[in-house]
Amino acid sequence: MSHFKTPSPRALLATALLALSLTASVQAQTLRWAAQNDILTLDPHSQNHATTSTILLHAYEGLVRYSATYQVEPALATKWTYTSPTQLRFELRKGVKFHDGTPFTADDVVFSFNRIRQPQGTMQIFVTGVSEIRKVDDHTIDMILSAPNPTLLRNLIDFRVMSKAWSEKNNTTRVQDYKAKEENFASRNAMGTGPFRILSWQPEQRIMMARNDAWWDKTPSNVKQVVYSPIKAEATRVAALLAGDVDLLTDVPVQDLERLGKEKGLKVVNGPEVRTIFLAPDMGSPELKHSSVKGKNPFADKRVRQALSLAIDREAIKRSIMRGMSVPAALIVAPGVNGHSPQLDAVAKPDLNRAKALLKEAGYPDGFEVRLNCPNNRYVNDEKICQAVVAMWARVGVKAQLASENMATFIQKVQNFDTSVYLLGWGVANYDAQYSLQSLVRTRTSGADGNFNFSRVSDATLDKLIDAMKSETDVAKRDTMIRDALVRVRDEALLIPLHHQIRPWMMKAGVTTVHRSDDRPEARFTSVR
Repeated sequence: MSHFKTPSPRALLATALLALSLTASVQAQTLRWAAQNDILTLDPHSQNHATTSTILLHAYEGLVRYSATYQVEPALATKWTYTSPTQLRFELRKGVKFHDGTPFTADDVVFSFNRIRQPQGTMQIFVTGVSEIRKVDDHTIDMILSAPNPTLLRNLIDFRVMSKAWSEKNNTTRVQDYKAKEENFASRNAMGTGPFRILSWQPEQRIMMARNDAWWDKTPSNVKQVVYSPIKAEATRVAALLAGDVDLLTDVPVQDLERLGKEKGLKVVNGPEVRTIFLAPDMGSPELKHSSVKGKNPFADKRVRQALSLAIDREAIKRSIMRGMSVPAALIVAPGVNGHSPQLDAVAKPDLNRAKALLKEAGYPDGFEVRLNCPNNRYVNDEKICQAVVAMWARVGVKAQLASENMATFIQKVQNFDTSVYLLGWGVANYDAQYSLQSLVRTRTSGADGNFNFSRVSDATLDKLIDAMKSETDVAKRDTMIRDALVRVRDEALLIPLHHQIRPWMMKAGVTTVHRSDDRPEARFTSVR
């Protein structure tokens, strides 16, 4: 089945305004939330995409979850005990029901584990190191590990449990192959155990959710309904907030922050995000796609990658484009992530002469042509950042053709390896650098290893470090491995970090919520008056 047809800009605006015109009918306990990016799918095992995961965590739950202070706490499991360094027994919560009323049991956990590991999805990182899940009885499972796993519980937070019976009934036991533009029942419908039921999704228009009154847990939130509206246009998002049609705006245009901060009835909740924006040049293709260079790949040469990095003025991007709402980056992980170090994250000043010299040494004295793929509705000022990079590279002779588009189609090109260099943002869901290293720069094999390595990085030294840190339980030894791996990515310019995002949320004065450094607003932590 083909992917949905993207509506025209005029249609998008009309439907967005229609969605926002619900003011007269919504009650005070409806949270009207807007951001620039839509979800990609409702299939919880298909796409490791932050907006998608944020919406789905309202409906789908894991064995464990984060508290308001990012501590791991029980969710669908009430207790876990190590019976050996490589085996855990989880006692599952009794009396939990899926949104259709069917009971949650161990069969659903085993089914979901086998499903999330299917290769067409990109969520395998969240069960990395888990070899098997065995049913002991209806409310007990044993988890078998391939080796001791220091990040296991934090990984499992994003291992979302589906209903086995519902999936089988609706012929959706197979994970959606998003990159092939495939649809399945789970990509358009949801059946979880979480605090909210997803009622409907109209792509590029709105998502409707309602509180699950049969949820097993209690929450201080008074939110009964959630209306999520993806609004790409910055001016339209701001206008909706000022008009009172939106209660919470989590993609605030940075140029409007100061002005909005002076508006009566509005408040800002500000904080860092554990997300790094970076460029990923294709290193492994014998011939670089979409390039004037034929018969070879200039990005396979470290000097070319270093030249491109040296040509970028990160402070200028921070000042002119991000309006101070970014932290220039040399590492691929942000402050707040285990492994980050301010000393290691010191950014080299731009050096055009050195960049030109490196290109000349590599055999490209006149530069070359290449294509830069970029989303235009996902990260803070993503398209503007790419436009700035194009201009900066031009100063050293590298002529980049910018191809910017909606995240939904952009990420399909990335996952089909149809790029020569692309911009991506990577948030660290488990707050540990292994998550980024294993996903982005580990040689792509199967399962979690390199499952988001679409720039074909393959480095034996790095692979050895990443594989060792997966099972190292000595904290000091493991931290050294992480440090060495991050430094190697930096010094070899395997990826080109630009900055770490700072994420402000703007809301009505009557909204209270907990700012999340993983940029995942949760209605269970939100109240509206």
